[in-house]
This record gives sequence, C-alpha cells and structure tokens, in this order.
Amino acid sequence: MAVPKLPQMFPPNLDYKKQSIEVPGTKKPGQTGKALSKCWHLLGAYLVVLAHYRNGAFPFISLDSPEAIRTLQDVFESGLSRGPNEDCFGHRPIVSTSPLKFSDQFVWQSWATIDARRRAVGSGLLKLFEDGVIGGGDLRTVGIWSKNCPNWQVIDMATAAYSFVGVSLYDTLGHDAVEFIINHAETSIIFASSQHLPTVLKLSARSPVIKAIVSIDDLSPESKRILQTWGQERNIRVYEFHEIEELGQANLKPLVPVTSSTIATICYTSGTTGNPKGVVLTHGNLANAVHSCLLGFEIEGEKVTELSYLPLAHIYERVQELCVLGIGGRIGFGSGDPLRLLEDLQSLKPNYIPSVPRVLNRIYQSGMAAGAAPGLKGVLFNRALQAKLQRLRTTGDNKHAFWDRLVFSKIQAVLGGKLKTIACGSAPISAPAMEFLRIALACDIIEGLSFDASPIQPLSLIIVIALLVIYGMTENCGTATRIWPNDPTSAGRVGGPQANTEIKLVDVPAMGYSAEDKPFPRGEICTRGDQCFKEYYKDEKNTKSTVDEEGWVHTGDVGEIDECGRLRIIDRVKNIMKLAQGEYVALERVEGLYSASPIVAQLFVYGDSLQSYLLAVVVPDPAQLALIASRVLGKKISVDDTQLLGQAVREPKVRDFIMKELGKEAKKANLKGFEMIKKIHVTLDPFTVENGCMTPTLKIRRKDAYNKFKAELDALYADTSAPPSVSEL
Repeated sequence: MAVPKLPQMFPPNLDYKKQSIEVPGTKKPGQTGKALSKCWHLLGAYLVVLAHYRNGAFPFISLDSPEAIRTLQDVFESGLSRGPNEDCFGHRPIVSTSPLKFSDQFVWQSWATIDARRRAVGSGLLKLFEDGVIGGGDLRTVGIWSKNCPNWQVIDMATAAYSFVGVSLYDTLGHDAVEFIINHAETSIIFASSQHLPTVLKLSARSPVIKAIVSIDDLSPESKRILQTWGQERNIRVYEFHEIEELGQANLKPLVPVTSSTIATICYTSGTTGNPKGVVLTHGNLANAVHSCLLGFEIEGEKVTELSYLPLAHIYERVQELCVLGIGGRIGFGSGDPLRLLEDLQSLKPNYIPSVPRVLNRIYQSGMAAGAAPGLKGVLFNRALQAKLQRLRTTGDNKHAFWDRLVFSKIQAVLGGKLKTIACGSAPISAPAMEFLRIALACDIIEGLSFDASPIQPLSLIIVIALLVIYGMTENCGTATRIWPNDPTSAGRVGGPQANTEIKLVDVPAMGYSAEDKPFPRGEICTRGDQCFKEYYKDEKNTKSTVDEEGWVHTGDVGEIDECGRLRIIDRVKNIMKLAQGEYVALERVEGLYSASPIVAQLFVYGDSLQSYLLAVVVPDPAQLALIASRVLGKKISVDDTQLLGQAVREPKVRDFIMKELGKEAKKANLKGFEMIKKIHVTLDPFTVENGCMTPTLKIRRKDAYNKFKAELDALYADTSAPPSVSEL
C-alpha cells in the first residue's frame, strides 16, 4: 500500500466558531437542524434544513477516500515502512522474583522482528486450523486473556495478518463472563497468561469448544508437565508461545488477503448489567477510526513513545495503540502492577500516554491540597495556578516559562518529565480538573468519551491533546468527536465531529430534550460513519435497538450542540431513575459532579423510587480523611493509621463535615435540590473489580454496589429524621 500522509496537522487559522458544519437536506422531524435557505424542488419551493453535523476542519473521510487506511494490515505496513530497524515493542524484564523487581531499562524489539513474529504466529495458527486441531465454530476466533505485553500485540497483529477473528478478554474478568464469551464466540484456542491457564482448564468442562490453550509466559518444566497432563484429561492441547512460533516458522505462509469488510475482532463490552455484548468490528471499522484519529495527532519533532498500561481488551487503549503503530511509533509495556505505574513512567519517559480519570484525578486532588497549604508554599502555588489559568482561558496556551519551572516541574517529573500528550477517558472528569491538568502538566490533554453502550452506563468524558477531545464507544471504535487544539473555551465539551463521523441529535420527549430547544438543540446523540459497527454477534434484539435502518448508532447519551458546533454531554437516556415526587435523576451525572471534590476517592449515588431524595456511599481519599479527622476530632491522625481512620469514618462529626463539603460541590455545580445527596454512608471499603462492584474498565456495577451496602443504605432511608434541606448544605 502507499503510505498515507499521516499524521496530518490541523489547518492553520482555525475558525473555532465553526467546529462542525451541517449537511444540507438532512432535516427530519425530531432531530437537529435549522432552516438556512429556500431552494426549488420539482414540485415547488421548499425549505432546506441542515440536520447532520460533520467536521469543520477536514473533508469527510470514508473507506473510499484517497489514500484511505482500509485494513489493519495497512496500519501495520504503514508503521513498518517508516523504519524496520526502529524500536517497536518494549518491556521491563523481571530481574528478581523474590522480592519481585523489574529492570530499570526497557528491552526493545524492532519493527522487523515483530513483523517476522506476527508472520510466524499467524502461520502457526493457520496450520492448526487447517489440520483440524482447532476450529469448528462459525468463525476462526482466537482468544487472548492476558495483561498488556508485547506478545498480546503480536497475537493481535497475527490475527489481522491471517484473517482470524480476535476475541480479547479483560485480564480481570470473572469466571462466569469468561465462560460466556468463550462459548458465545466459539473460541477453540486461547492465548492466556500462566495465571489463567488453570482457570481455562477448569472452565473446559462447561466450554467444550476449547481445544487448545497457549501460555503467553514461559513455563517451568514442572508446570508445563502438570498442565499438559491435565489438558490430556480434558482433550485439550497445551502449548507454550514459542512452540506456536516455531510451528509457524516451519510452515511459513504468506499473509491472507483481507478487505475492509473482513471481521477483525469481536470486542465484548464490559457491561454493567447482564451478559457482555459482542461488538463485531471489521478491518474497515478499525482502520477508518485510526485514519481519523491521526488527523491532528503528532508530537512535533519526536517519534511517539507510548506507555501501555490500560487494558488492551478495551477499545480505547486498542485504537490509541493502533494509532501509534500506524505512524511507526514505539510502545513500552509496563509492569502490569498499578502500584508500579510511576516506576514504569520514570523508566520509559514516554511523550504520550492514554490514561483514565481515576489516575488523573489523584494529581488534581493533590494539586488542590497543595493550594490549601499554609504560608508561602500555598501562596506561590495559587499565584501560579491563577496566572496559568488566565493565560489558558484567554489564549489556549498552557505553558508559562517561570511558573512551570518554579512550581509545576515537580509534578511533570513524577510522570517521566517528557510528556507532550495525554489522552484521558473511560470515566467522568470535571472541567476544573481538566484545566488544572493542562496547566500543571504543560502538555496536551486529549479528552474523549469512551464507553460501552449498555442499559446502565456511567457518563465518561475523555479529553484530547491540547484539547483534542475524543468521544466514542466500543460500537464506533471509540471515535466520534474531538476537541480542537488550543481551543480556549473547550472545557466541559467533547468537541465537534471527527472527520469520519456524522452526528445528529434526536428528540427525547420523556426527558424534555428536543432538537428545537433554545439556545441550543438537545437530544440523544447518534453517530454514523465507516468506523461504526453493524451488529452485535448473535444478538439481533440488541442490534436493532442500537443501530437503525439508516446505519445510525444510538449512543444512549444526551448532548447539545453549542454555538461553536461542539458537543456537550448533558445526560444519559437510559440510566435515569424517578424519585417519589416524579423528578428524574441521571445518577452517573450526579456522581461525576460530586467526584470533583478532593475528599472523594470513590462515590456511589443511590436512589429509591419510593423515596424523595438521594443517598450516597462515599469512599474518602485517605490523605484528605486524615486531615479532616485530625481537625474535627482534635487529635493527630496519620494517613497510615488505618485503625484510627476506620474509627473516624464512623464518627458523626466527620460524616457531617464530609457532607458539608459535598454540599459545596453541589452548589458549585448548580445541582437542583432533588439532585443533591441528602444522606451518606462513609466507608474505607472501596468498590473494586475483585469484589464485583466494578467492571474491568472501572465502571460501577450499580446492582452489585447496592447489594454490597444494602444494609447501610436501607438504614439511611429507614432513619425517620428528615434529611437536611438545601439551605443547610
């Protein structure tokens, strides 16, 4: 293929007032648009109305566009052609197992090496399928159940090269979800990290489709012997990764031609309720998303170096890494231990990382705590903060030579010191937090919205480099909107349509949202483009409820188009509940606004339709809790003293103080009285994937979270004392 001219920068002299344009002649009743002019029709004059929005900076991109990236094979070949001998994938080797210690240096494999390895793995898989060792389903699916590592990507590149269908499993998935996905996708071979091999063998009794498992990690001779003996009892072959490569090298085959319509992966949503849904994504869907995301993506004068630590099973991380590969960048895979994230950053010194609000909010909250410090330190921090905020809001410039050197350089050094771009997604993050991060890190923050379309789904905003905001979902490859660089008024928005996306808003009468609303049209966000999926695997019912006859994907999010043609997410169609007095509340929106408080580490809002007010479970930040408890109880409590902190959260005075601080956040966000939390339960017992209260993408499972704290929440409602009034908060 001809190497596309990517990445491509935004045109000069951007008109920030026209970030989207309307497509003539697309107005229908109940969706966005406005009358622009009169035109003549064969039957007479009629009013042409513009209803679909497209990108205002770039021409519309489809798979038929000139120099389009059409397949994942194109993506890899594009990167390979830019430097076969350059670094491609790296990792930190383990240098000691007791205690566990990783090398301070990353060990790299070149593009040419990865090319040879993907061909070997792909040829080995092809041999196994052709010999009947594996297979038997409708599709030639290949499972991956592992944390991020170079071998994960080698497998994925191999499936793309030889026209197999990848099925990725979150490393933290529970057994029931893994069993469902394996059976649903009829996955006969699974590449798994060594810790998951016993689980797969146990599941095989209920998943007879499994015929082979491959250890991504090296096995000791004893472990391999035990696993192979167990596998023989279950009629399952057990391989090590190098054996598949060696089989392929001995039976090397040319790449299998694919087209844009060839299925590349079934990407299962993490799902906050029910079984995961299998989003069928083609080579064209993913390639088109990559093409669009690379418009305006560049780290000037440097080869992109990314730290990979978010799960590759999620569309957000997957597309971001495909973008890096498409321009010949390099990806360093971290240790896989969240507690070693800063260690990974300081070893790699990346200039680009996709991240999540859970990580970035800690930086924001630490910064706000620094601003509250007494004496000169607090004064200097606040002066630096205000000076940079004023410059950012008026010019879009997030750098300041003096204040960056004096105040913010320490924050930047913690993340490796070379960051130029951060993408943030998968969960709520407030506009103040985003502004702080942009000025504190002095780099571009990519904000985007990336989530799974499901009946109950947290609102999640993602911010893009220099405010290149990305909004998307699994069903459109995480690619729908983006904020333009250096847009000074973009906080709280997710930008206009990406170059491959059409957007429209559809009325939601039950919630009072209309395309005719003033001053801005509001409604359910629908997206269309070559990156959008066409079906859920073996699930006609959910497919019909999400994709309409014209190919529009109904996101379930409510948005409005502002005066600059940018989208703002304001609500969620399905994830609302009605209080006893008849008022509707979007629970995740309320959670996101309260979570801006530095006190909050985690927060779960609950409402009973037979009650007139909301409750919440608050997991406070330990450092903030230690300060509050020391102040309220009149005795010094250390952040490391878990026993005293555990006692403090049960103290009414501490709970009341936290409640008042949350009340300040509610007023700041202009929440209505019925949207405000009136009673709280404070706990140090967090919501986690392990206790079943969060999905692998760190979204709260509402039913499970309620069940965990059912006794406490029911007791709050059973308390006959009246909740505090709005004026008391």
